[in-house]
Amino acid sequence: MSIDDKFQDLGLVLPEPMKTANLPFDLVRIDGQILYLSGHVPTELDGSMAKPLGKVGAEVTPEEAYESARKIALGLFASINQAIGSLDRVQAWLKVFGMVNVAPGFNAIPPVINGCSDLILEVFGPDVGAHTRSAVGMAELPFGVPVEIEAQVKIRL
Repeated sequence: MSIDDKFQDLGLVLPEPMKTANLPFDLVRIDGQILYLSGHVPTELDGSMAKPLGKVGAEVTPEEAYESARKIALGLFASINQAIGSLDRVQAWLKVFGMVNVAPGFNAIPPVINGCSDLILEVFGPDVGAHTRSAVGMAELPFGVPVEIEAQVKIRL
């Protein structure tokens, strides 16, 4: 089953890639078969930054942060699709690095990043979607986003 078919089955829509304004770095860098994806923030379907904003455990609930991480997964998919033309070329998810904007004392960080990991596994299945992962809490993240995630994937040439 193609990834497009999987998206239809799951009722998912691939958003526009994350909108950036004059950043001095690439969102996706390709080195041979490896794609390096810069940190992505939650986005809406049009690629604009999604809300809520704030610290998880204060202004943002863990459930809202989980949904933000799912939106980031969709944004990562959009960036990959734009870079290589088809998500079916993804051979393996290698690494996911999740950062959570935490309120003091909030330490339920891994369940937040599960929003991204769970969607990767739903869409790509365990053979392609299995990945290594880090999930860390941060004192601040850009623009006050609750979650930022970067990743590395291996593609078919």
